[in-house]
Amino acid sequence: MTQQSEQHNKGQRRVERRKTSDVWRYIQTSLAVTSWLLFLIALVMSYYAAPDKDYGVLRYYDVEIRQFWLTPLTGYLYILLWLSALGSYLALITDKYRSRRRNDNPHFNLMFLLGVNLFWLVYILVKAQ
Repeated sequence: MTQQSEQHNKGQRRVERRKTSDVWRYIQTSLAVTSWLLFLIALVMSYYAAPDKDYGVLRYYDVEIRQFWLTPLTGYLYILLWLSALGSYLALITDKYRSRRRNDNPHFNLMFLLGVNLFWLVYILVKAQ
């Protein structure tokens, strides 16, 4: 093989042989979307479960301020966060066994979601008790 033909082969991109997405790709996508939706629902639920902020205006008008976490909502929040973390973990595991190429998407968003979920779970365990 000549030097020119070797340089020509290096410059070419590989041909994409994947025709359609397989079932595992659909499972991975649905797990990722479900995990993000559960995370967003957990954000809304945490607004209602967390203690109220103590603003000066509220003290001035003698509005009662809740200083504790609501136990039932905190339990549901805890479950939602675990389900979101589990879904993102399963999506990452599915992708690990499905993709074999170096240039496949590393799914940093799922790693970020898993990290935030685990951090938030630890935070709730420490603060809500």
